[in-house]
Amino acid sequence: MGPTPRAARALVLLAGFYLLGLFLLAALAAADWAAAVHTPGPFALKVFIVSAVLALPIVRGMFMLRTPPYEDVPGVRVDESREPRLWQTVRDIAQQVGTRAPDEILLTGDVNAAVSEDSRLLGLAGGTRRLRIGLPLMTGLSESGLRAVLAHEMGHYGNADTRLAAISERGRVHVLRTVAHFEERAGAKVSKERARQEKKAAAAVAKGRKAKEVDTTGTGVTYRAMARLYTAYGKFYLRATLSGSRRAEFAADVAAARIAGRDATSSALREIPVIDAAHDFYLNCYATLGVDAGLLPPPGEFLGGFRHLLAARHAELDALRGELPTEPVSPYDSHPPIAERVARIEALPDDGRASDPVRPSLSLLADADRSFAAVEETVLTPAALGLRRLDWPELVHAAMSVQTERSAQRFGALALGTAGGEDTSPRGTDGGGGTPGHGADADGTPGHGADADGTPGHGADARPGAGADADRTSRPEADPEGDGAGAATLEALLDAIDAGALWRIAERLPRSAEATAAHGRAAREFARPQLRAGLSQLVSAEYLRQGRARWQLSWAESAALELPYGHVDELPAALEAAVADRPDTGPLRALLEPVAAPETSTPAQVPAPGPTA
Repeated sequence: MGPTPRAARALVLLAGFYLLGLFLLAALAAADWAAAVHTPGPFALKVFIVSAVLALPIVRGMFMLRTPPYEDVPGVRVDESREPRLWQTVRDIAQQVGTRAPDEILLTGDVNAAVSEDSRLLGLAGGTRRLRIGLPLMTGLSESGLRAVLAHEMGHYGNADTRLAAISERGRVHVLRTVAHFEERAGAKVSKERARQEKKAAAAVAKGRKAKEVDTTGTGVTYRAMARLYTAYGKFYLRATLSGSRRAEFAADVAAARIAGRDATSSALREIPVIDAAHDFYLNCYATLGVDAGLLPPPGEFLGGFRHLLAARHAELDALRGELPTEPVSPYDSHPPIAERVARIEALPDDGRASDPVRPSLSLLADADRSFAAVEETVLTPAALGLRRLDWPELVHAAMSVQTERSAQRFGALALGTAGGEDTSPRGTDGGGGTPGHGADADGTPGHGADADGTPGHGADARPGAGADADRTSRPEADPEGDGAGAATLEALLDAIDAGALWRIAERLPRSAEATAAHGRAAREFARPQLRAGLSQLVSAEYLRQGRARWQLSWAESAALELPYGHVDELPAALEAAVADRPDTGPLRALLEPVAAPETSTPAQVPAPGPTA
C-alpha cells in the first residue's frame, strides 16, 4: 500500500474517533430533548446534569487534547564537523534510498536506532527529521550491519512512515486519553460513594446498630459504559494502525536489503536481539555491580565497557545467535516477530554481497571513547554521576567485597538467632560473570563465598536513574556492621558448632516444605548444603578482611575469589568437617589463622558461584 492510500486510511480512522464523539453528543442531546418534552421537572434537570457531565470528557477528547510533542531522548547531538564519517554514511544511504537525510543525529545509550519527524498539517507537510543511534548497538554491530540498520531507518523516511505516524499517533492519544478521563471519573465517583457508605456505617456502629456492607457495584456505571464504547473503538483503531506499522517494517527491511545487501540485513536482524540480551546482562552484572557500594566504572566505561564483554564472550553469543527469539504474536504489536523478518529477508535472491569487508561500526566515530563519555553524562542521573569511580579490577574487588560482607553478616545473624527472619538462603553470585540471557544458579560449593541475597546488580534497581547515594561509603571494603563484627560473628558461630548447636542452627534457616517434613538424617542432609554455603560466606568475608583474598575481574566468566596458596584445595574439606555429623572446626580455624606476613606463593582462584562460560 502506497503513502496516499495509507494516509487516506489513517485520516478515515482518525475521523471515526470524531464521528463517534459527535454521535454520542447527539445521543445525549436527544436524551435531554426527550426529558424536557416528556418529563419536565426535577427528573429532566437530573438528565441535563448527567448529560453535561458525560459530554465534558467527550468534548475534551475531541477538541482540547494535542498530540504530545517530540520526546527529548537522553543523548548527544553531533554535527558534521564532529562526526564527518557518520554523517557522510547516513547521507549516502539516504541518497540511495531516494529520500531526504535527517537534520539531526543523536547518539543515545540504548540498543536501538529510530527515526522521527516533526510533521505538520497531520503529516501532509514534512518537518525536522531526527535519527537516533544507540552506542551499545554500534558496539555490537559491524559497519555493514549498521549500514543495514541505517538503510532500514531511511526506508521509513522514504515510505513516509514518519509523516503518517503523526495521524495515527494523534488518534491513539485521543482515544486512550478519553478512555482514561471516563475511568478517572468513574473511579472518583466510586471513591466518593464508598466514603459516604463507610461514614454511614461507622455512625450506625457508634449507635449500636448493625452496619450495612459497603456496596459500590452500580456506582459510576454510566462512565464505564462510555469508556467501554471508546475502548472498543480504540482496539479497532490500534489493530488497524498497528497492522500498517508491521507492514511498514517489512517494507523498510526490503529497502535495507536493497541498499546494504541481503546477508548484511539478515545478519543485523539476527544480531540485534543478541546485543540487547548481552547489554542487559552487562548492565546488571558489570556496569552497575558497584552501585550498592557507591561505585561506578571510570568515565566513559559505564557504556564503553560493553566492548570488553562482547570481545570475551564469543561462545555464549554464538549460541544465542543460533536461536532466534520466539515471541508471542499479538495484533497489537508494532513490529513483526524478528524470526519472520529474518525469514523474509533470507528468502530474497542472493545478491552476491556476502563477502563485504567487516569493520566495527564504532570506526565511523571520530573518537569512540569521547562519545561514550559524552553520552554517559546525559544517561546517568546527577546522583549516579556523583558516585566514586574506580578502574574495573578495583571496582570488582571493592563491590564484591561489600556484597560478600553483607551476605555473611545476614547469614551470621540468622544462624545465631539475631536476624529478623529475612530470607538469607545462599544463592548464586556472579560478581561480573555468568551467562548472557540466562539466570544465575544456586551453588553451595564450599569456598565459593555464595551471596545470600542473590546476584549483585540483579535484585535492586541499580540502573541509571536509580538515584544511588554518592556518599554511601567511602571505604567499600569496610565491614558494614562495624570493624571486627564480622570476625566476631564467625568466631561465635564456630564456638556454637563446637558446643554441639549445629543442627539447632540449621533449624533457624529457611527450609523448603520437603525439608521441613524431613526428620533425623534426612533433615541433616537437607540442611547440610545450606549450612556449608552460609559458612563459606563467612569464611570468604574473613579472608577479605584479613587481606588474604581478592576478587579478580573476568570478562569471560564469573569473578574469582583469589585465596592464599593451597587453601582452595584445603578449604572444601575444612568446611565439610565443620558441618559433618560430628563437627570439627579445627581445620577451618587453622586455615583462618592470620599469618605474620603476606604469602608470596602464587594464590589459587575460587570462582564465584553461578553459571560460567
